[in-house]
Amino acid sequence: MSAARAAYGILEGGQVRGATAFQVFITSLILLNVIFVIVESEDWVRAEYGTYLGWFETVSLCVFAGEYALRLALYRMRGDARRFALARFTVSPMMLVDLAVIVPLFLPFLGVDTRVVRILRLLRLLTIFKLARMNDSIAEFSSVIRARASDLAFAFLVLILAMVLASTLMYYAERDAQPEVFSSIPASMWWGVVTFTTIGYGDTIPITPLGRAIGAGVALLGIAVYAIPTGIMATAFNEYRKRGRGGDTCPHCGKSIER
Repeated sequence: MSAARAAYGILEGGQVRGATAFQVFITSLILLNVIFVIVESEDWVRAEYGTYLGWFETVSLCVFAGEYALRLALYRMRGDARRFALARFTVSPMMLVDLAVIVPLFLPFLGVDTRVVRILRLLRLLTIFKLARMNDSIAEFSSVIRARASDLAFAFLVLILAMVLASTLMYYAERDAQPEVFSSIPASMWWGVVTFTTIGYGDTIPITPLGRAIGAGVALLGIAVYAIPTGIMATAFNEYRKRGRGGDTCPHCGKSIER
């Protein structure tokens, strides 16, 4: 086995020596970064352990940068003859996540304001998405999302349109009775979001009979509208798993291969 193929197998969790150890190491590093981003928001943690956390962050970002560079190098070595193949690989979702994570490592060398760097350190939270490469369940979820992207986009478009329509109706029903609360359609959209999601904070409520009738209808409609993407996802997962039981999936076309 060539060194490049062995390195690729280690990065992708293949059946090669060292792959499991690497996956455990990277997973642990990702989880620690997420935990440290959370705990360093405590002033006393940052004051007492800030130096150590800073060193850990730098080392982690160097590891992630090395992983990113190695993935690019291995892809180039594969010799993909398609036009702009490397560019397409660079802007693939997971590579963009990898790049966003390591951006703060290079900003100080570019003379960027340290305040901006501190804010962008929150990009380390994106490392949690790197787990998608190492977890079959996350990979399955990503595949289902990609397969049903158009259906989900349409469902959320319907949801947004329904919320805008409901907010508009509520604005005209309540603007005279509560001009300070339902002062405009955009202001009424807060009520629409809270009602459609059935949260019901109670800070904006209709008081006119027409407004209450609209609110009751929207609350019931919200349950039905939110059930649409849920049904789409449930059906997609069911179909995905049926294909998995029926055979393997072709890595090139995505079609099921019967055993």
